[in-house]
Order: sequence, then C-alpha cells, then structure tokens
Amino acid sequence: MPKNSDDAWREKTPPDWSLVTWSDVFKQKPLWYQTDEAARVADQLLIYQKENGGFEKNVDMALMLTQKEKEELTAKRSDVSETTIDNRTTYPQVAYLGRVITASLLKPSPPANLPKYKDAFNKGLDYLLASQYENGGFPQFYPLKKGYYTHITFNDDAMIGVLKVLRDIANKKEDYVFVDEARRLRAEQAVAKALPLILKLQVVVDGKKTVWAAQYDETTLAPAAARKFEPVSLTAGESVGIVRYLMQEKPTPEITDAIESAIDWYRKNKIDGIRWERIKGENTVVKDKSAPPIWARFYQIETMRPIFIGRDSVIKYDVTQVEAERRNGYAWYVTAPNELVNEDYLKWKGKSAGAK
Repeated sequence: MPKNSDDAWREKTPPDWSLVTWSDVFKQKPLWYQTDEAARVADQLLIYQKENGGFEKNVDMALMLTQKEKEELTAKRSDVSETTIDNRTTYPQVAYLGRVITASLLKPSPPANLPKYKDAFNKGLDYLLASQYENGGFPQFYPLKKGYYTHITFNDDAMIGVLKVLRDIANKKEDYVFVDEARRLRAEQAVAKALPLILKLQVVVDGKKTVWAAQYDETTLAPAAARKFEPVSLTAGESVGIVRYLMQEKPTPEITDAIESAIDWYRKNKIDGIRWERIKGENTVVKDKSAPPIWARFYQIETMRPIFIGRDSVIKYDVTQVEAERRNGYAWYVTAPNELVNEDYLKWKGKSAGAK
C-alpha cells in the first residue's frame, strides 16, 4: 500500500498513550481516561468482576487477556470465595470505573460499554457497602472467610482505602458526580458509622493514646494478630494513613486529640542513626548518624520496643535474627511518618488554626 503524507507524520509521532499496567492506571493525565486504552482496561474489569461485585487480589487487571483467559474468567464469575479489599483490591477498581465513567460522559460519543461500566461500578460500590460491619469496621474478605480474614483490617490500608473512596462519593467529588443519590447517601452513612470506631480503636497505653494496630477482633475490638509474622502490635506504617484520613475530617475535639496523640507518639518513637537498605539482594540495617528518622513497622504494645517476627512466630528485637526469606520479603521499617510529622501535620495545624 503506498504511503501518503499522513503516514510520515505517524512514523515520526509516537502515540499519546501506550499499554499500561494496573499499577499505572491512576497515574495518567485526565484526557487519558477518554482513550481506547482506558476503555480496554475498563472492559477487562467487567470480566474480572465477580457476581457479588468484588474482585480477587494480586492480579494485574490491565494485562491484555487472551480470548481463552476471558472465557475462563467468565466461567468462574460465580466463585466469590476470594473477593477482598486486601492488597488494595476492589475499591481501586471501583475508583477506576468512576474515573472512566466521568471521562466518558465528557465525550461526544461515549463508549458502547458505558452502561456496563455504570452497572459494574454500582455492583462494586454495593459490595463495599454490604461488607461493612454494623460497628463500622470492614473485614479483609467478604463473604467472610474463616480465620484472621474476618478481623477489622487496617493492614495494607484496607479499611482506610475503602473509606476514602466512600467519602469521595459521599462528598460528590469530581469522579463521582454521576452516582445516584440513594447510593451516595449510603456511602455517607457508612463513612459516618466508621469514624467513631476509628477513634475508639486508637490504642491507649497507661492512659495515653498512641497509634493503631494493623487489625482488630471484629467482636471484642481488641488488637489482633494476622499471619505468623504479623503479631498483636502497634503499626507505625498503616497508622500514617489513618492519621491522614482523620486530617481530612472536620477537626472536632475528639479528632484533634487523636491526631495530636499520634503525632506525639511518632516523635517519641522514631529511630535515629540508621538506614534500612538493600545491599546485594539482602535487606540490612546500616548505621548512619546523618540518616533521617525511621520507624519500625511494628512496636510491642507493652514495651514500645520495635519487634520483628519470622515464620516461627517468635518475637525478636533485632531484625537480623529473622530468617532471610522474611527479612528480605517484608517492609520491617517505614519512612512515611517523616512526611506526616514534618509536612502533613504542619499543614493540618495551620488549616485547623485558620478554621477557628
């Protein structure tokens, strides 16, 4: 076929989009969500979504599916045993569909599957709302799965991730203006139900509020263990997300006290003089007096000492005593509290003072 002038332009000009992975879908420019590639990913979510509206974890849902894979997934839609909010699942799919629906409504000719996107969004949102406990918490898996999966779960930002999406829906944020009023009200009620629980779950030691545990017994509300290397403890990692979530709420005396107490705990329990680095494939502690503060992932509630645990479930106070597989395969130290304490808190403090 002979070339024309347009062909020369196409050869020199790369497309303004390319195939993406699931980890990239929220990093795109606004107009990208109107592209065929954005619609392709949304189309695949329709296939991955289970009949109850939830999704299974640890799947790159943007990876292009073969026809055989599509047929296999469709045949398994009724198996809802593994639908979850763990590992940042289901609520991101709902958020992505919301973004694509919003972008599609701006197009002169919306994609043919727009009604299906809306239906999938509603089913995903209904799944999240249905999974909430009466006390306001969220389990890791729903339908409930025997074991620690029933615990109220902050680990890997599960409950906070869900609540951020629900709060954006309740507040009619840009990506969710299309949501019907009945569902918006249900999202608002779910957020309102969760807030008192979050405040109640802040761990108190010797009469002083600290931070939060990674998971809690859904009945007793006591801090609970999960996997063998995830004991009952305070979590310096996930508590960052909880504090940031509270900072976006109206600063009542109870919320203000929770935030101030958590920031105080972070300041008192920072670790100076070390870096957590990967050297030749091994995670190791490196002494460095100039290193910024760092925090352990877990702290023993009774002693406030950093703790580390292998698959033998034995608590250790030195990370080098943990077997290589777990030492190298888990985030034993975190740095996110630095930004929380030194930036987010100061901005929140200034905003709160101005609101008085």
